[in-house]
Amino acid sequence: MFGNLGYFEMMMFGAVALMLFGSRLPEVARNLGGTYRGLKRSVDEFKREFQAVETYEPTPKRIVKEDEPEALESTAPKFSPPTSDDHVTPTSEGSGSK
Repeated sequence: MFGNLGYFEMMMFGAVALMLFGSRLPEVARNLGGTYRGLKRSVDEFKREFQAVETYEPTPKRIVKEDEPEALESTAPKFSPPTSDDHVTPTSEGSGSK
């Protein structure tokens, strides 16, 4: 970005900065440096997190052999139809009709 600036341009930049900020120039430079460090630290942390997600390898799934009947059973709950005792009939008191 500043690779093509010569000695004269850098001196002019310094003189303008000194005129604008005066005695506060060290404080302004310190604040800019701290902001730059914080931004660089955040970008590096983001890169590390992105690389960690990129290199994540999930554990392989277990291969089920057909001669293992207990491995082939479903883990979902069995369906049982409701019995006549489970059936609730609506009453006329709760219907709300007059």
